[in-house]
Amino acid sequence: MRIIAGLHRGRRLKVPKNLPVRPTTDRAREALFSILNHKVNFSEVNVLDLYSGTGSIGIEFCSRGCHAVTSVDADHKCVQFVQQTAEELKLPIQTFRSTAQNYLSKCAQPYDLIFADPPYTEGKEEFTKMVQLIQERKLLNPNGWFILEHSEQLNFSHENGFLEERKYGGCVFSFFQLTN
Repeated sequence: MRIIAGLHRGRRLKVPKNLPVRPTTDRAREALFSILNHKVNFSEVNVLDLYSGTGSIGIEFCSRGCHAVTSVDADHKCVQFVQQTAEELKLPIQTFRSTAQNYLSKCAQPYDLIFADPPYTEGKEEFTKMVQLIQERKLLNPNGWFILEHSEQLNFSHENGFLEERKYGGCVFSFFQLTN
């Protein structure tokens, strides 16, 4: 895994082979952050990274100047890898071992940007549960972004708050601005 831009640009991180993840490709991540360059000020956002896996999204945010990332994953090895990487690179990432649903149901802090990359097999169901919890608990700040990574077999264009989607290979990013 390679950090694409910012303070740690070009740095390669050795991801353990035994992590149960499907990491966002460098190409897709580069495209996502190119889009976000025009939508957010990295130094002013606090980010929630659900289903963080290798932590590549949160790490990229921090490398670009983000001051607070919360990384949530249910797998102990993933959480451990993200935590070790954050400590090694001195990144402001706080890790939690939890399912996305449990974390969202207990969370009291709103975020400027919530990124979620659930397993592709659970996309539609997970999306509905996440949006419901985010809205009920007011976890997204006004004008905040909810970004869902999913397979091209799923379409969220008719969902409330949908703004746009971008496709990169078999990966799709859907962008939402949710109202409470």
